[in-house]
Amino acid sequence: MEARGYHVAVVGATGAVGQQMLKTLESRNFPISKLTLLSSERSAGKKVIYKNQEYTVQVATPDSFEGVQIALFSAGGNVSKALAPEAVKRGAIVVDNTSAYRMDENVPLVVPEVNEAAIKDHKGIIANPNCSTIQMVVALEPLRQQYGLSKVIVSTYQAVSGAGAAAINELKQQSQAILNGESFTPEVLPVKGDEKHYQIAFNAVPQIDKFQENGFTFEEMKMINETKKIMSMPELQVAATCVRLPVETGHSESVYVEIENHEVTTDQLKQLLKDSDGVTLQDDPSQQIYPMPADCVGKNDVFVGRIRKDLDRANGFHMWIVSDNLLKGAAWNSVQIAESLVKLQLV
Repeated sequence: MEARGYHVAVVGATGAVGQQMLKTLESRNFPISKLTLLSSERSAGKKVIYKNQEYTVQVATPDSFEGVQIALFSAGGNVSKALAPEAVKRGAIVVDNTSAYRMDENVPLVVPEVNEAAIKDHKGIIANPNCSTIQMVVALEPLRQQYGLSKVIVSTYQAVSGAGAAAINELKQQSQAILNGESFTPEVLPVKGDEKHYQIAFNAVPQIDKFQENGFTFEEMKMINETKKIMSMPELQVAATCVRLPVETGHSESVYVEIENHEVTTDQLKQLLKDSDGVTLQDDPSQQIYPMPADCVGKNDVFVGRIRKDLDRANGFHMWIVSDNLLKGAAWNSVQIAESLVKLQLV
């Protein structure tokens, strides 16, 4: 990484992901010569500490991006649609953590462990994939490269932090109310602003985002379409069921894959993943060792375990994938993209 610093802006600096972005930039010692923190009018004026220095969060406007070289966006799709092009006009490269540009054919959708080279094709905006997609493709890419990949069926068990601070608060308040024998009215999950809201505490809600005409939710379709785009495999068979659980942070996924090589053993798959960048293998059933969301919080890697061969199909395997959805699923992947821009001398 070059010694000189860059003018970096963080849009949505007071949100959960924005805060993680700042922590990650600091822990990685990303070369910053000037830091601009931006937000909506509601959060403007708040004070944020970065490297022992106090910054005042400013309202994000088009002119906020004058002189900015890298802009990390995590303030909602509408903000990205309105301001990302303005940032690009002023010379910034945007790393966008919303769904606004993910399926835009002119915008690379990047997970550095999988398709870092796609960054070179950017036209000012680089999209950060959905959190549940990111952790899955990090684990599946080594299999695709080594053995080929033909089918993916995933069921997710997603933390409430993926729905923001209001969902975290709702989980805690509902849990306390149930333990105290008190009544409560759900107001946030499964989708804020929808007609119906359901209890999340001590429950499992099989809806994340809005339902589409085909019966899948938008979250499920994001996983399906993004996986195909990131891996450059439009023919890949992908199906997803996304479920919200009463877990604060850390998404879990049960994944079934079919590879093209019928001779592969479970031990070969474990060794391959053990040697893969960004993956930590935790897989020893004899010692009850497997990944769990409570253990992955605050860690950048994707954790994989419970790897076993399907009982009916020689080329089918099952695995359990866990990751911190606010880190690898959002902040860390965004900062990784920024690091790749520096490494590839694209900024």
